[in-house]
Formats: sequence, structure tokens, C-alpha cells
Amino acid sequence: MNKKEVLELKRRFKKEDASFTRLCGCYVDGNRNKICKFGSKFLNLEEEEFYKYLEIANKALSGTLGNNLLNLSFPIEEEEVGGRQQILMALRDTKLEDEALLDTYYDLIIDTYDHAGNYLIVLFHDAYDVMTRTKDNDDLDESEEVFDYLICAICPVNLSKPGLGYREDEQRIGSRIRDWVVGAPDTAFLFPAFNDRSTDIHSTLFYTKNTKEPHSEFMANGLGCGVERTATEQKMAFHSIVRNVLGADDENTEDFMMDIQQNLSDMIIEYEETHDDEDDAFLLDKDTVVKLLTESDIPEEKVNRIEKSIDEVFGDKPPIAEHVIDAKALEQNAIRLEKIGLEDQVGVLTKTLDEKNTQLEERTQQLIEKQEEIDNYIAETKTYDVVLRVKPEKASQITSQTINGQKCLVIPMSENEHATINGVNTTV
Repeated sequence: MNKKEVLELKRRFKKEDASFTRLCGCYVDGNRNKICKFGSKFLNLEEEEFYKYLEIANKALSGTLGNNLLNLSFPIEEEEVGGRQQILMALRDTKLEDEALLDTYYDLIIDTYDHAGNYLIVLFHDAYDVMTRTKDNDDLDESEEVFDYLICAICPVNLSKPGLGYREDEQRIGSRIRDWVVGAPDTAFLFPAFNDRSTDIHSTLFYTKNTKEPHSEFMANGLGCGVERTATEQKMAFHSIVRNVLGADDENTEDFMMDIQQNLSDMIIEYEETHDDEDDAFLLDKDTVVKLLTESDIPEEKVNRIEKSIDEVFGDKPPIAEHVIDAKALEQNAIRLEKIGLEDQVGVLTKTLDEKNTQLEERTQQLIEKQEEIDNYIAETKTYDVVLRVKPEKASQITSQTINGQKCLVIPMSENEHATINGVNTTV
């Protein structure tokens, strides 16, 4: 069954639309004793009970397909006389009015359902007049078939919590009387399945409230179907296998796990782009697992060990790729990649800054050396009365002469030549 088919049935579980014909049940205690049994026409229920049982029926078809809701198939032997599917067919055909058959089925549930406390078995019978639909999903005023089906819900029954309350007979506040309260279904199923908006007596839709620990024993022994893992179980098993092989305490394991999740997410997106059929699930078969792990840089020896372990655990029912995706791991990986990107940017900036610092240090050293050169020059000039700095070609032209009895240095100057004395331009 798909989501649309489940919702089509659930839309009718309302006061004005409900068409359940009969309701039956059996209350079982923690010692597996049948405490009481009951049955009545559904429309004869008191209003408050009517709504409470509708809530139970709604819950029996609630949750996510593939996780809370599992499509199960009956093996051929269960459809033969004495098989579990045959018992369900008989219950449906008698519309829950055969007390002996009901009692037999209650015993079957009690013998195959593993629960420590008290619980209530509730059976609903309904007949849904399935209207023909156009391609635009509009209902026509004609019926395709009558979908005759059962819903079985197993609800835990627990004592209400202790507390204080008003004791009217004694006109005082005292301990509240604790009642046995029926909870929401823990396990349930729809039979037959409503596949392609039609009766499929070879299948059933199984519901579990606890997706980590569904009542697999009831799938196998109560319904006679093969055990199917929920999406949660598939994810837990897959992750456990990979972690155990990589090493739960290895510091690189978390990075590998996040790489696997990211690569798997990319593979799912690529698969969906090339496959239009929603029912064509992307399975993690051997080839896909090897490709996924190799692209995640897992060492070959560990790839082989993981692939072998997955094959041993899942057998011919490989996990669905979408089921082993961990949304939190993908979020953590996005944060990790962002952090790595920032670290790379910091690295680039640090390198650039180091280069600038090196250039600055080199320039500073050059200035220091230049200043030392100037300081040395100034120190040297202080020992002389006259210091000349001329172009090399003028040095050979300098001569000494005695003029008016004074020894002088004579520097020939052409008309187009200029001179500075102590930094001041001088016209000759």
C-alpha cells in the first residue's frame, strides 16, 4: 500500500463517514488469561466509546510507511487450510460474528504476542464501497468493488498514575482510585491490504508503534509472514555494522561515517533523477555498498568485511538506501565541511599574512642597513672640513691651486652644469 491508499481509508474514520459494521475484543491479563470478551454493532456504541474506538482505528493506520507501517506478504502455505491467512479470511467472511472462530483467533494472538503486561485485542470489520476514479482522481457515481476488511489492534492496558483527588463520598482529598486504562495500539494490522485501491488477500499492512523494537515474533508467528525490518531497524543495523568494522573508538570513524552519509545522500538524489517510479526503491545491494564505501575512502580490506557482514545480516532483503540516511549526521557533516572551508580560508590568509610579514621584515632590514650607511657616512664626514660628492666623471677634473696665498680645490664647471652645497642649489 502507498500513502494515498492509507489516507483514503483513514478519511472515513470519522463520526459522519465511519461504516464499521462490528466491533469485537478480548481483554488479556499479564498471565495470558482472557479476562473478558465483548462484541457489538459499531453504531450501537455509546458516543464516547464510539470516538475512542475510532481513535484506535486511526492509530492502527498511522505513521510512516516503511517504518511504522510495513507491507507484508503471506507465504503460500499460510493460504492453505489451517494457515493464518485462512483464519483471517474466515474472520472477514463471517464479519466477526462467529464466536468460536473469534475465540480461536484470540488464543492465536495470546500464544504468539510477547507482552509482559495486560492488553486489549480489538477487531473491527468494515465494508468500503470503493468508487471508480477518473485520471484526475475525481469520484464517479459508480462502484468498482466493495473492500471488505478487518483491522486488528493490540493495545496495552496500564494502571493510571497514582495521585490525589476529591473523594466525594467522604468529602475530602484523598488517594485517587487507580483505573486500568486502554492505551494507543502498540501493534496492529489491516487485512486484506488495499493495494491499487483493490482487495489484495495475499498481503497485509502491519503497524508498530515502536520502530526500534517491533513485535517481530507476531509478524512471523501471529501472521505467518516473513519478518520485515522497519526503517529504524535497517538504519541501526547498517550503522552498527560499519562502526564495528571501522572501530567504534577510532578517531577517524566519525569522519568516515559522515562521508558515507553524504555520498549516500548524493547517490539517492542521482537515483531519483533517473527513476520516476516511487515504488522502485533504491536498495543497498552488494555493488552499491562497495561503490559507496570505496567513494568514501574506506580501506579495501574493511570494505570487504562490511559488505560480507551486511550480506549476512540482511540476506536477500538489502536495506533501502533512504532508510539508512541519518539526518543529524548530514547536518553535522555540513557543519564539518563549513569548518574545513573556514580553516582553509584561515590558512590562506595566514600564508598571505606571513608573506607580507616577511616582505615587511626584509624592507625593514633594508632601511636599517641604509640608515647605518648614512650614519657611518655622517660619522666619517665629521672628521673632514670639506666633504665633496661628485659624479665619477668629475673626480678626475678636480685640481688644487694656490689662490691669493690659499690652497684651493678647483672644480671646472660648464655652463649647463649645476651644483648643490649642503643640499642647497647653487648657481656658479
